[in-house]
Amino acid sequence: MLATLLAVEAPDTVALTPVTKAGLPDWLAAQPATVAAWVKAVGFAGDAGSTAFLPGADGALSRVLVGVSATDDLWAFAGLPSALPAGSYRIEADLDRRAATRAALGWALGSYRFGRYKKADPAKPEKGFAGLVWPAEADRGEVERAATATFLVRDLVNTPACDLGPAELADAAKDLADEFQAGFDVIVGDDLLDRDYPAVHAVGRASPRAPRLIDLRWGNPAHPKVTIVGKGVCFDSGGLDLKPSSGMLMMKKDMGGAAHALALGRMVMMAGLPVRLRVLVPAVENVVSGDSFKPMDVLKTRKGITVEVGNTDAEGRLILCDALAEADSEKPDLLIDFATLTGAARVALGPELPALMCNDDSLAADLQAAGTEVDDPMWRLPLWAPYRKGLDSKVADINNVTTHGFAGAITAGLFLQEFVGKATPWAHLDTYAWNGGARPGRPEGGEALGLRAAYAVIAKRFG
Repeated sequence: MLATLLAVEAPDTVALTPVTKAGLPDWLAAQPATVAAWVKAVGFAGDAGSTAFLPGADGALSRVLVGVSATDDLWAFAGLPSALPAGSYRIEADLDRRAATRAALGWALGSYRFGRYKKADPAKPEKGFAGLVWPAEADRGEVERAATATFLVRDLVNTPACDLGPAELADAAKDLADEFQAGFDVIVGDDLLDRDYPAVHAVGRASPRAPRLIDLRWGNPAHPKVTIVGKGVCFDSGGLDLKPSSGMLMMKKDMGGAAHALALGRMVMMAGLPVRLRVLVPAVENVVSGDSFKPMDVLKTRKGITVEVGNTDAEGRLILCDALAEADSEKPDLLIDFATLTGAARVALGPELPALMCNDDSLAADLQAAGTEVDDPMWRLPLWAPYRKGLDSKVADINNVTTHGFAGAITAGLFLQEFVGKATPWAHLDTYAWNGGARPGRPEGGEALGLRAAYAVIAKRFG
């Protein structure tokens, strides 16, 4: 998976020299006049993301100048694996541990390609990625954890619903459990009713692909409990409150929260952190049939709270409420959920910035600080208590939506908060899980957002 970082230093390994726009004149002044003339001739000015290929005396490529804003910018080298000719490269710069690790991680993230459905064309062979010699100071463990977890999110989100339903999502979790010798359980179909997960069952029962609750456990039971919950709606038609075709188009990614939960679990287990990890994923399809749950139905939940269905397209919070209630019953030391939950969060913060809602100011501060530190930002929205009245129902304990539509991300968070005890440190990340366009290291398609920041907090608190 990280083969592009396993290049071996060889006689034909090409040097990569990072330069800033401000530092380019000094670098050129130290070079032979012929090099300075060449760089000027090709129009290289040191702009971030630009490159200049320098030939050697024999005419072969001997060096690549890389324009960077800073060498510790995570994305400084991320565009190079696909932009450079195939071969072996090494970064020729004095990089400290932080900068070297970021360079290697950026390179790794830029070496991802989702090619499961592309037929190889011998007449047009696909260009391979350039390889990087590991920077001497890079933290290999950190790079491998972050890259493999990110690739897991991307692979799962990019896979269409025809090949990734609730059963296949459970298979992916089982593969992860097997890899790390974790405990694994899955509750399927009507067994959800017998074991008291009625909301998960109600949302998923209309599909011929049975709903299920995925449950992974790992680590020493004596260690602090860290529980991660992920929304696993493998496809969302909106149910009887049917989405328009434009709104349904990317709903294969509505299991992005589950992908994040599994990927975060992978990072924790790869690191061997001293925690008792639990990953809970309610996995369903929200589709239409004669057995669909209906607007104004009243659903039972695992916590005993009754929910009036104001909108069947607000199904993610319905399956999460059962999973959160189960997670909270063990009184974990930390509870995090990931969900592609609301369009309102995207309207407020756009596609690149997950919305964070949290019942613990210290945890929220740690997550935001970690997001800044590891270039995986998020933005806190308040769990504004006065808005809770908008979820009042005349016939049940709570409605799953408001009637006015204002503050949709916040009221979704307030709904979920009803199923988490006040004493449990809990963070809810409403993430888009998708890149709408390609940028260096971030190809169009499924994306991990908030993942590395969440791991950094877990590692700092319990590692």
